[in-house]
Amino acid sequence: MHQFEKLMIWQKAMDVAVEVYQITAELPLDEKFNLIHQIKKCAVSIPSNIAEGSGRNSNNEFIHFLGIANGSAYELITQLMILKRLEMIEVEKINSIINRLIEITNMNYVLQRTLKKY
Repeated sequence: MHQFEKLMIWQKAMDVAVEVYQITAELPLDEKFNLIHQIKKCAVSIPSNIAEGSGRNSNNEFIHFLGIANGSAYELITQLMILKRLEMIEVEKINSIINRLIEITNMNYVLQRTLKKY
């Protein structure tokens, strides 16, 4: 079992989730049950799956949940790109989050490879 709070990947994912919640507050309310809901769900899924996997009984189970977290990260990147195309949020804000999500996915792959060795 790992202490997920100490994992840099979890900390960065938490920061992204908080920022995503902040930017979705800027979106039109008619998106509340569509894009906003989906974006928030993905943002929360990333650190949640990292935490859940860290509490599992084996590295293989942890790797499985890291894979889910990566899937959520790529889904979130896609949704943020949709916001960019729709010009609903400042491009700089979206690009900043996307860049951090790419960093998180890269960290995720490294962590998975490390866990596979043990």
